Parts: sequence; structure tokens; C-alpha cells
Amino acid sequence: MSPADPDNPNEAARLTQELIDQGYTKRQVAKMLGRDASLVSQFFTKGKGAAFVQALRQVLRAVRGGERDTEALGAVAQESVTRRRTRTGQKARVRGKDVIGVPGGSMAGRAGKQAIKTGAAHLAPVVHETGAAGGHLAFTVRMKVNQFTMAAGSKTDSPGIRRGVIPRADGTEERTYGSSSTGGFDAAEWSQRVADHHGDVTEAMKAWLVETGRAVEDADIQYLEVRGWTPPQQ
Repeated sequence: MSPADPDNPNEAARLTQELIDQGYTKRQVAKMLGRDASLVSQFFTKGKGAAFVQALRQVLRAVRGGERDTEALGAVAQESVTRRRTRTGQKARVRGKDVIGVPGGSMAGRAGKQAIKTGAAHLAPVVHETGAAGGHLAFTVRMKVNQFTMAAGSKTDSPGIRRGVIPRADGTEERTYGSSSTGGFDAAEWSQRVADHHGDVTEAMKAWLVETGRAVEDADIQYLEVRGWTPPQQ
């Protein structure tokens, strides 16, 4: 591939530069994408990176929404990264892109500590767009174990979920609420909940946890994931 024109960078290089301007290094961007730093450098020198544009856009959207944690940003990126080819030359299975407005469509977003402090604003579009499409939502919440009021794995806490509790060494625990197998939550209802909290997804989730008796009133959410989908047939 011929060298890239430094005066006319491609989209991957432009988005990467925006992340660099936000304080990230090329190595950190590469880690988010699950690739080597040398490939990110080639966005600038050889015009590569077209396959990563969607992932970079999602990462930048999360950063603008307040997320700073590279681990959380990497999870955001992986939702849109096209996987490498297999040894036989076939394309590895690719995660679906954020296409919620069609039957069977899905989208997702994650927020770590930094974004949560500012309301996890980049998660609001996942909720609102899924609601507008008549879809459903599922959530994963991480908090200190003693801030949950129900026993881990309780059917009352998360009915129908058998894999939704993940204890961690730092004394926190992840619990999953809703899934495609249980039908999830009505996204339109959650869209209204988020709107009632002025777009603050963190506060909307905390209020729901407290209202339903799942968390103490001063609960401190440390990680939040939202997954939206529409049924294959509307």
C-alpha cells in the first residue's frame, strides 16, 4: 500500500489523532483495538485502518461522554472490531455492529468509574435508540458486595439468570439483570426512566436498584453495561 498523505489523513488516522489529543498514546489505542501499536502507526504512514473506523468512533463517543478507563474503552471498541482471519484464510466470526433499528439488531455500551461519575452519558443513546426501535434491554452492574441487599444468585434478584453473578478479588460483584432468554426489560420504559434523570443512566439504574429493593440507598455503581436488541421478527 502506498504511503498515506500526511496532509490528508484517512478516517482511522483522524479518529486516532483525536484520541491522542485527548491524552491517549498510540499504544493505548492499539490495546483498545486488540492490535499491535505498529498497526496503529500504519494508519498514519500507510493509510491502513478502514476496518477499525467504527470501533474508533465508538471509543471516541465514549471518551466525549466522560469515559477515561482504557479497559472499559477497550470493551467498547471490541463491539465493533472485525476479527482477524483464521489460519485457513476464512474470516473469524465477527461481532455485530450497532444496528438497532432492524429486526434482530443490537447495540451495547459500557461505562467504568470515570464515565459513571459524569452520568455515563454515552450509554443514553443505547437506551433511547433501543426504546425507539421497540426493543429490549439487559444490564450488568458492578458494586461492592455489601451494597447489594439480596443474596448472590437469588431468583428474586435476577429471575431466570443462572450466570449473572461474578465475584471479584476487590470485593465487588457483577450482577446481570435481563437477558434475551428472559425477554429483558422494555427499552421504551427505560428510555423514560433515563429521561426522568436528565440523561443520567447511572442515576436511573441506581434508582431502579433501590426502588426494587436490590441495593442500599447509598449504593455506588462502579461499572455499568447496557445491551439492547430487537427481536428477530417484530
